[in-house]
Amino acid sequence: MPPLWRPGEVTEVMTVATDAAKATARRLAREEAVFAGTSTGANVVAALQVAERLGAGRTVATIIVDSGLRYVSTDVFGEQG
Repeated sequence: MPPLWRPGEVTEVMTVATDAAKATARRLAREEAVFAGTSTGANVVAALQVAERLGAGRTVATIIVDSGLRYVSTDVFGEQG
């Protein structure tokens, strides 16, 4: 358990498929010039799902938690990405 984790402050935990997280990281780089990794891709996927569920007129925020730098030679951004 991370030392700063406070389960009492969490209202929901969402699961995101790795393939969706990687695809979203690539999309963020291509369409938004945000060079981030798989964790951020997963955060954005979950944020988009929450936004869809909440509907128009609501604001959803997420945090860019990593850089894409360590993923350059992987299938996220490498030749296969």
